[in-house]
Amino acid sequence: MAMNLGNGNSGEPEVLMDINTTPLIDVMLVLLIMLIITIPAQLHSVNLDMPVATQRPPKLDPVVIQIEIEADASLRWNGQALPDRQALQARLAQAAALQPQPELHIRSHAKAKYEAAAFVLASAQRAGLTQLGLVGSERFAN
Repeated sequence: MAMNLGNGNSGEPEVLMDINTTPLIDVMLVLLIMLIITIPAQLHSVNLDMPVATQRPPKLDPVVIQIEIEADASLRWNGQALPDRQALQARLAQAAALQPQPELHIRSHAKAKYEAAAFVLASAQRAGLTQLGLVGSERFAN
């Protein structure tokens, strides 16, 4: 910073053209203090609600019953031939009484009539079975 001493000709002091920065620094310090006060405090830990471990019973594999519909509309229950449709309905009623309900996997021969498959599905529904699956139907997609 330089100091202006004047030119010595006149007895009047010369006007200083420098800006007085003291009030500007005061305002800046007040704003800085206000900013520091308004910033929320940072925590060094993260609060998490962790799940509580519970003991679950082991998952049991469901009982699977295979029903096969042959080309001549005869039925097989887990590989055993059924003599007639009443035997199928009786076994479906027994299966519906089990807890938990078993899964029915129905497999149809490619040459079997739709009537036989529709009868098996309708009988299972009337017996109250809800877990049905058509197995091997992906080969009929084309």
